[in-house]
Amino acid sequence: MGGKYRIKGNKHPRMRRPRRRGRLVVLTVASVVVLGVGGWGTLQLIDVFTGGGKKASAAGDGTDCGTTTKASPSPSAKPLPQPRTITVNVLNATTRGGLAKKTADELKKRGFKIGDVGNATEQYDKKVKGTGLLLGPAAALDTSLPVLGTQLPGAERRTEAARKGAAVDLVIGDGFKELATKPDADRALTELATPEPAPTTKKGC
Repeated sequence: MGGKYRIKGNKHPRMRRPRRRGRLVVLTVASVVVLGVGGWGTLQLIDVFTGGGKKASAAGDGTDCGTTTKASPSPSAKPLPQPRTITVNVLNATTRGGLAKKTADELKKRGFKIGDVGNATEQYDKKVKGTGLLLGPAAALDTSLPVLGTQLPGAERRTEAARKGAAVDLVIGDGFKELATKPDADRALTELATPEPAPTTKKGC
């Protein structure tokens, strides 16, 4: 044979295809793969920082279905009377002398009007085992008695249907030591006059 490939001796030359084109193909494929992976990773990062696109908006739509708690204004109630408008009879049902007068003097300093001061009637004398007993007409159950109760928190409250007048009794019992301190009584009176609104629960959807 003549030309470029001339045979000499008994060895034949190896005819190889150029490798340049194969390398270009491999590099092209590798570039496409790298770009694809990079683009996919970028999309994942975008989803993370934006909240997942449609999924985030779908989750946002569900906020209206949650449970919300809202404080509703308390129902209107009869205004409580001021201490200066409440007449209190202070009666001692114990064997300790002087308790009625001492307690009446302290209540007077705190603004209450004082009526009768002395020993309890036979119905209650030496029969009140607790700190005290607050007595009044039926109308005093939600008015005068709660106000007087701020001065002696542990006292029992009772009403008498047949009772006349608006005065109330504070019957001192065996467990009595002293009235509540004035700061504590004033705080209790303020809370009684301005109760917190009751919370109401509302469910969406």
